[in-house]
Amino acid sequence: MGQRINKIRQGLRLLSGERLRAIRRGIEKESLRVQRDGTLALTPHPAQLGSALTHSCITTDFSESQLELITGVHGVVESCLEELQQIHQFVYRAIGDEMLWVGSMPCGLPVDETIPIARYGTSNIGRAKSVYRMGLGYRYGRRMQAISGIHYNWSIPGLSSAQYFALIRNFRRHSFFLLLLFGASPAVCASFVSGRAHALQTIRANTLGLPFATSLRMGRLGYQSDAQATLAVSYNSLEQYANSLLEALTRPYPSYQAIGVRSPGGEYNQLSTSLLQIENEFYGTIRPKRVTHAGERPLHALIDRGVEYVEVRCMDLNPFEAIGIGASTCRFLDLFLLHCLLVDSPPDTPVEIAALERNQQEVSERGRTPGLLLRRGDQDVAAAEWGEELLKELAPIAAAMDAAYRGTDYTEALRSAQAALQDPARLPSARMLEVMNTQCNGAYVPFICAQSDRAKSQLLSEPWDARRESRFVQLSEASITAQAALEAAERISFEEYLQRFLAPRQLAD
Repeated sequence: MGQRINKIRQGLRLLSGERLRAIRRGIEKESLRVQRDGTLALTPHPAQLGSALTHSCITTDFSESQLELITGVHGVVESCLEELQQIHQFVYRAIGDEMLWVGSMPCGLPVDETIPIARYGTSNIGRAKSVYRMGLGYRYGRRMQAISGIHYNWSIPGLSSAQYFALIRNFRRHSFFLLLLFGASPAVCASFVSGRAHALQTIRANTLGLPFATSLRMGRLGYQSDAQATLAVSYNSLEQYANSLLEALTRPYPSYQAIGVRSPGGEYNQLSTSLLQIENEFYGTIRPKRVTHAGERPLHALIDRGVEYVEVRCMDLNPFEAIGIGASTCRFLDLFLLHCLLVDSPPDTPVEIAALERNQQEVSERGRTPGLLLRRGDQDVAAAEWGEELLKELAPIAAAMDAAYRGTDYTEALRSAQAALQDPARLPSARMLEVMNTQCNGAYVPFICAQSDRAKSQLLSEPWDARRESRFVQLSEASITAQAALEAAERISFEEYLQRFLAPRQLAD
């Protein structure tokens, strides 16, 4: 470990305070709209929120009932969270008696086929987005798509694609620790697994879970796919990563061929019969990303111009935070990602990739089990011991960040994580189960309902003025105008649009 700390210190000497202050981050936060009784709101996307297709910071994810709130790019954690809070404040004023569900695992869900798929209007791109979601429903079930989370987008200037991929390999090696520290989905509503095989235990009627779980969202019940398990995606280089996805995007998959692109009545079931319809269908704890040009495929952008930032995708919503994430967590993510950048990152192998998958499942379902062992290289190591080593290696990074920002916030974030690792009762997953048991008779939906109501009341009580209201109203109105312009400008049929959009040359030409 001493050699790794020395390596980190050497790397930090190459990162000036100016460059550390140039780190940029943004947040994408998903939340279901729900009724006061904890059931899914089946109402359309509220008109006051503008067009989900073209709004810059308020859209929908899989479902018409699932909001996605998006901040801009920020150089300071506080400004990023301030924007996220303001978006929430505007949304709460637009949704009336409904609430935003503050848990990652869904509320009480209706039967699968009645969960409404997001709609984006009559433009070709809008129709394609809805058809893609229809395909997700056929492939994985709509309930799984109702899971929500936090995506943390992060960049540091001057990195090459090779450096970003080295960061990604290390992130995948160590992401179990984020699930342990910040996982907040140890229980689910029974409606989520209705008719589905599972190994959960009954906590009480209508509530299932596992006693030492951290993040069921990131385990076997969450974003998992037998089809995608056949993918052998390498993160050793942009070229290898791109080739892996190219195959998945162009190789037909038998069970998806059985679904067909269109129904006998001519309605679209999915965009294609390939293993992946589009790049975003590929699940993972982290993604390499690049801002795309209009009409450009994400993979083409990566191949053409390289990695611009990474998207961390393994963070649960924290039901004890009104906006789902707090400043201390954001700062820990900054430290964690810098650590992934600064330590040696050997190439991944199929054997290691399989071990990492098992580690993720173990921590998701049994992360707080005393003495839990994980696989590291050719040895088993206690998860807590591994975590302690990582925290020690983060210490010089926290000191460098505090020096750059002239404060102590990063060291405090590290101390908070250390305290939680030493006393697992402080972990969000343990706190959830404790409050569920003491205040809600062990029931998941009443607990998240109470937290959701508390979050709404708190945010509506925060200062809000006519200037902020006017800004968001203007954004909504502009988005509606932009959608109308897209629809009026269409000159080709949807069939021709799809043929062009899905053509292999669009991916890598």
